[in-house]
Amino acid sequence: MLTKRIIPCLDIKNGRTVKGVNFVDLKDAGDPVELAIHYAENLADELVFLDISATEERRKTLAKLVEDIAQHINIPFTVGGGIASVKDVELLLKHGADKVSINSAAVKKPSLITEIASQFGSQCCVVAIDAKQIDNEWKVHLVGGKQATSLNLFEWAKQVESLGAGEILFTSMNHDGTKNGFANEALAKLSSIVNIPVIASGGAGTKQHFKDTFILGQADAALAASVFHFKEIQIKDLKTYLLNSKIPVRL
Repeated sequence: MLTKRIIPCLDIKNGRTVKGVNFVDLKDAGDPVELAIHYAENLADELVFLDISATEERRKTLAKLVEDIAQHINIPFTVGGGIASVKDVELLLKHGADKVSINSAAVKKPSLITEIASQFGSQCCVVAIDAKQIDNEWKVHLVGGKQATSLNLFEWAKQVESLGAGEILFTSMNHDGTKNGFANEALAKLSSIVNIPVIASGGAGTKQHFKDTFILGQADAALAASVFHFKEIQIKDLKTYLLNSKIPVRL
């Protein structure tokens, strides 16, 4: 079994880290640079930075803040929010990002996935999929979860893989911020139909939830925010727990 990754996520709004429940009721969670330094020093495998209002506000990701964070960390750094072109990707990579995450732009212009993969390599292109289970069907949502589409999660996931995406970051809107566990059934199905890594997001509340998503959900990585930001779970403790549960992680 390949080493499983633990990834803290910085959701950024107005230059601050925020966290909500089911994509709403956002609360301040601290300074993004300080949090990034803390995670890099405390065994996070990677860091994800999502400028959550960039698409809605029709502006670009905060390149200066990306640069400030990148200068202080030595772990892989994925940046998303407001990316709509190869030029946007180039700018973020110049400012210190290692990978980019695209969501709404990928749905609106699927060829962007291929363009990014061709120019910078598949490993650089993470496609984030925010989906909500409605009447037993997982529907893809855009613009920070505010815009529903008719796209099916699993069909879209297969398509993004075929277009050249190197990874899928799946966030269950039903589970986001609830701390009741990840969407393991959907994750297991996703993992069985694509051959690229799947990152689980939405629902982490306990160490057991991480163990479950790696075993039941077959996830390659688990992403979380509030449990790490508010120090409810320390990454080192989590990794020790996972190792004791026979799940391979880097300690």
